[in-house]
Amino acid sequence: MIYIVPVITLLTVLFGAIKKVGVYDSFIDGIKEAVGLSIKLIPYLAAVFMLMELMRVSGLSSYLGKLLSPAFQLLGIPNELSELIILRPLTGSGSLAVLENIFSTYGVDSYISRTASVIMGSTDTVMYVSAVYFSGVKDAPSGKAIAIALVASLFGTVASATICRFI
Repeated sequence: MIYIVPVITLLTVLFGAIKKVGVYDSFIDGIKEAVGLSIKLIPYLAAVFMLMELMRVSGLSSYLGKLLSPAFQLLGIPNELSELIILRPLTGSGSLAVLENIFSTYGVDSYISRTASVIMGSTDTVMYVSAVYFSGVKDAPSGKAIAIALVASLFGTVASATICRFI
């Protein structure tokens, strides 16, 4: 198992040599492109991080969670998870703080905590991933992709609550 990375590296170099590709030059070109993308990405990430942290600190996420909890309850999602569901697509660190609060309030073996853990593992930070992806793509239909990702995240959340109810 510890030899996987060295073997893949060796195979890549051998394959490049067989195909007569300058492996080192290609590697350097890839790094140049990645550094350029990273620099272009900074403003997008800064905006997402600041807005999501403001949302969490201001209490807006908690308010939205309370507002949407009846709709979540119709989908079989416990009210206690509303704030986590609001924050998870937006911020990883904010949702992790909410998860820690859920653990300390309900205990780690409770239904609420198990469901929160599965939600954390089965959904993603849609806005962060979108910021990373769309900062490097020109003329991408970001609105549709974000909407689809949020719907998929909601389905993952509903499935998490349903599965954890029977575990």
